[in-house]
Amino acid sequence: MKRIVTATVINQSGVLNRITGLMTKRQFNIESITVGHTETEGISKMTFVVNVEGDGKIEQLIKQLNKQVDVLKVSDITDQAIVVRELALIKVISNAQIRSELSGIIEPFRASIIDVSRENLTVQVTGDSDKIEAIIDLLRPYGIKEMVRTGITAFPRGSQRSVTDLKQYSILN
Repeated sequence: MKRIVTATVINQSGVLNRITGLMTKRQFNIESITVGHTETEGISKMTFVVNVEGDGKIEQLIKQLNKQVDVLKVSDITDQAIVVRELALIKVISNAQIRSELSGIIEPFRASIIDVSRENLTVQVTGDSDKIEAIIDLLRPYGIKEMVRTGITAFPRGSQRSVTDLKQYSILN
């Protein structure tokens, strides 16, 4: 099953190599990795999508990652309320006759055309993986010349008070 794991790490040379090496040794299949700076200087956030078999394996991975010197915090956020995004750049074969048709296809996805030449156009789309897959499926018949995807990046949604946290009031008191 796919799990989304985030790791807050010290931003220095070799951290990514050590973490992916650990996952490779333990035979975890990494489906995507994104890494970027955080709001704190010198700290980065890594988002991994890993394919694991069973809850015991994901617990083992989290424990192993937490043992790494450069790792500050590790979380499996798969089952939480999370915000997830991915970016794709898709170069589609096109000519002047079908550009308006392609624009009509990409508009509902809130994607944008970021480059146009005589032979092709480049589309930028962001969203969850299902949205990315859907636009790729619609553009494929026109001929995808080139495509790159970032992999997902994610973090938990902002905390909100749950209904059980609210005080109980009664008009009968």
